[in-house]
Amino acid sequence: MRLALYQPDIPQNTGTILRLAACLGVAVDLIEPAGFDMRDKTLRRAGLDYLEHVELKRHESFETFEKERLAGPGPPRLVLLTARGTETHVRFRFAASDILLLGRESAGVPDAVHDAADARVRIPIREGLRSLNIAVAAALALGEALRQTNGLPES
Repeated sequence: MRLALYQPDIPQNTGTILRLAACLGVAVDLIEPAGFDMRDKTLRRAGLDYLEHVELKRHESFETFEKERLAGPGPPRLVLLTARGTETHVRFRFAASDILLLGRESAGVPDAVHDAADARVRIPIREGLRSLNIAVAAALALGEALRQTNGLPES
């Protein structure tokens, strides 16, 4: 299981997601360009000293990310978390090899990235409300995915 962040905008959210990934032992793909410098102090404040414990791979573009993802035999599924998802995160059947993709806080992902996803999953929220914080959405979906695949760390 991996998380992928598509051109993240907000360093605090990215830091929080990296901290989540470190604690749960999940690798992260960061698809550039980010909307901030990776040395940003707010990113470091949100991630605390957990950032040294996360496996982080940076990709210069979505195209380079996809080329690498699709290169191996039996490539992992790309599961996009999106309000336009066709299935909810609790009904979707995750696989241990899935990559959960989160879009930009300000704009999600472009249609070409949306179309490249193997699955589109949504987290249901109350009608009339727009969205969850991206770090909260990552935690909800990743928690469910790890629960289904028994990938939660032992205490």
